[in-house]
Amino acid sequence: MSATTALRLLGGIRRDGRPPSLAEHITLYGEAPLELQPRELIERVAESGLTGRGGAGFPTAAKLKAVLRSGPRPVVVANGLEGEPPSGKDKVLLAQAPHLVIDGALLAARAVGAKQAIVATTAATRPFVAQALGERRGRNAGIKVQSVVLPDRFVAGEESALVHFLNGGPALPTFTPPRPYERGVGGAPTAVLNVETLAHLALIARFGAAWFRTMGTRAEPGSALVTVSGAVREPGVYEVELGSPFSALLDDAGADGDAQACLVGGYFGTWVDAASVRDAAVSNAGLAPFGASLGARAIVVLPHDACGIAETARIARYLAGESAGQCGSCFHGLPAIADSLEQLVTRSRGKPNDGVLRHRLAQVANRGACRHPDGAVALVASALRVFSTELERHLHGQRCTKHSRTVVPIP
Repeated sequence: MSATTALRLLGGIRRDGRPPSLAEHITLYGEAPLELQPRELIERVAESGLTGRGGAGFPTAAKLKAVLRSGPRPVVVANGLEGEPPSGKDKVLLAQAPHLVIDGALLAARAVGAKQAIVATTAATRPFVAQALGERRGRNAGIKVQSVVLPDRFVAGEESALVHFLNGGPALPTFTPPRPYERGVGGAPTAVLNVETLAHLALIARFGAAWFRTMGTRAEPGSALVTVSGAVREPGVYEVELGSPFSALLDDAGADGDAQACLVGGYFGTWVDAASVRDAAVSNAGLAPFGASLGARAIVVLPHDACGIAETARIARYLAGESAGQCGSCFHGLPAIADSLEQLVTRSRGKPNDGVLRHRLAQVANRGACRHPDGAVALVASALRVFSTELERHLHGQRCTKHSRTVVPIP
């Protein structure tokens, strides 16, 4: 946990690692105001400026309003799948503050008039959610809340993939439109909201929009959970104020002073020079000059003795294996990109050539049925920029100078 901000979402975490009971949760935060009228609740969320914390950053109130307008029998889905290997924030939240997430799901259901809420988890976090739901029997204001375990893979958390699974299909993205808010679970309008988003919503409902805005910036209010790993002394999940110095977060985590780069935003994110990003703010606006965004809010610090091209090749191969395989840009394009990167690293199959790689990136960009290929392309393109010196060594057939260890986690 970070010293950069007063803890909101993580304030109730116990030192013994056990999640608080419902009674402890209520003592800490108070009862969830389930009596709030839908209009008042949505207005409170709108005034707060809360945006989605799953990666896309869509305004939460706008999503609730869209579901409310789309038809009868709406459903709320709390998305806790977190398929990003370097991210752990949602797992921590579900394991250590499940009641806050469930409060948010109930309040979101109240806002859109839903009688059903589903908490989507992995097998690892399901027991914590099940225990919390067991404590709350008869306390859910007539809303049925259940938990469902989904496959623990990268694309399963994409909202159309999640809805597809809940409707009996495989956990793979589907073509849109219709989007889940138009036709989702059981054909009903469905609000798919990240579990961190719902935890924030639960606090906004209690304490108000003005309270939420006492942290963050005008454009990006509040706090956020960020997972920091790699070349740091204290890897883990940190709660930070949006707009706070990136250097403070890295210092809290004990980042390696000789670090060469940071992967910001997870595996659909951007490599950024470590020295430069220290001067940025932890916000989308602060990262925009680097062509980056917070994305999945996962940051991997790359040490000086690791090769950014080799690490990117490992990620690219993983993303190729995790694709839905439903369109050519993923099925053929991503393995080809991974092949090109591996050829650069290993000097196999003839003389290394980045021209083929760049051509393949251009062929795949903007041609996928979902965000998966575009995310992979953006990551690789940023690596070619940030690690240009190492790239030149690879292109000239010289041995990699910085490949003494691997850093990014690959399942």
